[in-house]
Amino acid sequence: MRNLILLFLVAISSLSAQNIDYNLKKGYIAKGYDVVSYFSNEAIKGSKKIMTTYDGVKYKFSSIENLQTFNDNPEKYIPQYGGYCAYAIALKSDKVSINPKAFEIKNGKLYLFYDAWGKNTLEFWKKENNAFLIEKADENWRKIKFK
Repeated sequence: MRNLILLFLVAISSLSAQNIDYNLKKGYIAKGYDVVSYFSNEAIKGSKKIMTTYDGVKYKFSSIENLQTFNDNPEKYIPQYGGYCAYAIALKSDKVSINPKAFEIKNGKLYLFYDAWGKNTLEFWKKENNAFLIEKADENWRKIKFK
């Protein structure tokens, strides 16, 4: 009987588990750009032939080497805030899509930004207090990261 109760509790907790809301425009994180390439200060489109899935999210890569690098330490390469615009998360707790070419690596983390219609939030991010914005975005993300 005790095992049955334990099994029931595990089943219920897995049903109520929440998943992080990742920005999956075009079906992939970072709109299909290679998340490892950002750490070499490049925004490179990934290939459908070189991809993996991590935490239920699809990732594309531009090379087998980058795929292997990701697989060695995936947590390092996951974009902050589910791949949504870091500036919008910080300012308004708003999940805004990104331009995969607008990015910054800060303290070993990947931040993506909105850049369209003459509004490049990466420029605003750089002009303002990064430490404060990151702190605010982290706080806001904890509240809105689940679907």
